[in-house]
Amino acid sequence: MRHIVELFDLSDQDYAQVLELAGRLKTVWQRGERPPLLSGRCLGLLFEKPSLRTRLSFEAGVAQLGGTALYLGQDTGWRERESAADFIRVVGQYCDALVCRVKNHATLAELSAFDACPIINGLSDVSHPCQALADVLTMSESAGNLVGRQATFVGDGNNVAKSLMEACCLSGMRFHLWGPVDFHLPQSCVEQLKRRVPDAVVVQSADPDAVLPGSDFVYSDVWVSMGQEREREARQRIFAPYRIDEQLMARLPASAKCLHCMPACRGMEITDGVMDGPQSLIISQAGNRMHAQKGLLLWLALHEGWLSSEELDRWI
Repeated sequence: MRHIVELFDLSDQDYAQVLELAGRLKTVWQRGERPPLLSGRCLGLLFEKPSLRTRLSFEAGVAQLGGTALYLGQDTGWRERESAADFIRVVGQYCDALVCRVKNHATLAELSAFDACPIINGLSDVSHPCQALADVLTMSESAGNLVGRQATFVGDGNNVAKSLMEACCLSGMRFHLWGPVDFHLPQSCVEQLKRRVPDAVVVQSADPDAVLPGSDFVYSDVWVSMGQEREREARQRIFAPYRIDEQLMARLPASAKCLHCMPACRGMEITDGVMDGPQSLIISQAGNRMHAQKGLLLWLALHEGWLSSEELDRWI
């Protein structure tokens, strides 16, 4: 049984296949076709945190593939009425896979340990692999071959930055981060990356001149993530110099593009002029969440035996 708790749970071949399937599915979708490749399959969505893009993209995506999504909110009694072991062993009899958007990354390991059904990380405090898949799909649509390209993350070295770093380096890109030194990605994350991608190029600095030159893409996220509300004022002061605005974009080639995982605090980590400007890929990036996740679900269907490659090729 395959679980996608981290992006590195995908082999290089798996990673390439997910993105290739996502591209094929998007092409079919653009033609107005909705192949029922997951007919009869049920996807559970266990969410401890609110969501727009993650929830809707999975719900819409599995519906377009002929399956059903069931949203499991706090009314299910998760963590209140019964143990995690009882919960997941029952859910595994109803659902073919479970997407988990959790507060604590350890929850994913706890649930996947039972092998009751495949577990997909829909976001944790450590990583956001589904977002990173959509990011790479978006960048490849914009630039074509990503080998040798550079993505620069601006701000907090958080869960989104970690998964983006991994996805960029798996795609042959350079990954830079511009932010306060105390908020850089931990060296342990970089070392883990280097074990998987020995030639990975990762540069982190508080000096914009050390990381911004050569950027094909700049990327931002909110300064205050869910669960950090008590730190709001301090974080706003710390990150105020690290924003994507018109002045930053003017330092880059006209071909450079901007990304943001959304929701965005306009006027803080990114300005309206950049977010809505000609160099922004942000709305199409959000749309690609659905296509990337459909690719991930079909990859999972192939590996779990729900779908044969012959059936897949007949439809797409």
